[in-house]
Amino acid sequence: MKRRTFDAMVTLVGLGVTIALLAASALLNWGYAFANDQVSGQLKAQQITIPASTGNSAETADVTKFFKENGNKLMSTGKQAQMYADHFLGFHLSKMPTYAEASTAARSATGTDKAASANATLDTVFKGTTLRGTLLTAYAFWELGQIAKIASGVVLAGGILLFFFVLAGWRNLRRTPENATI
Repeated sequence: MKRRTFDAMVTLVGLGVTIALLAASALLNWGYAFANDQVSGQLKAQQITIPASTGNSAETADVTKFFKENGNKLMSTGKQAQMYADHFLGFHLSKMPTYAEASTAARSATGTDKAASANATLDTVFKGTTLRGTLLTAYAFWELGQIAKIASGVVLAGGILLFFFVLAGWRNLRRTPENATI
């Protein structure tokens, strides 16, 4: 096989891979922007205000710092949703019965006052658990967007690097003698 033919084939394959990498980078960046915008828009629409404190005296310093810095702000990022769900809702829900326990208590409550109290507890546990799950789902979607952002940068860098190799291949192709073989 002629050396120029082989070099041309490798360079064209490299160009194709470069185009594919640049397209993948653009798609990953679009995925990041979509996930970030959707999570932010949906969280802002809920108008959940982050408290300045979780009420948990045993929390770590980084959790305390996060809530102090974000206190009284509207939730708008996946990280805020995760911290609120895990450290605020999670802490307060840990002081309550599980949904199964609250449901059993509500079904077996006798008397109007006991039944009303048990149903109120069940309602609170259900709403808190549902909100926590929804916020953690938003966090997961947001985190996937963050991963797409990083992947977009890595793939873009790989595409740019490969493009320089393609340019070097074209340059080498012009310098290779016509009669050289492999």
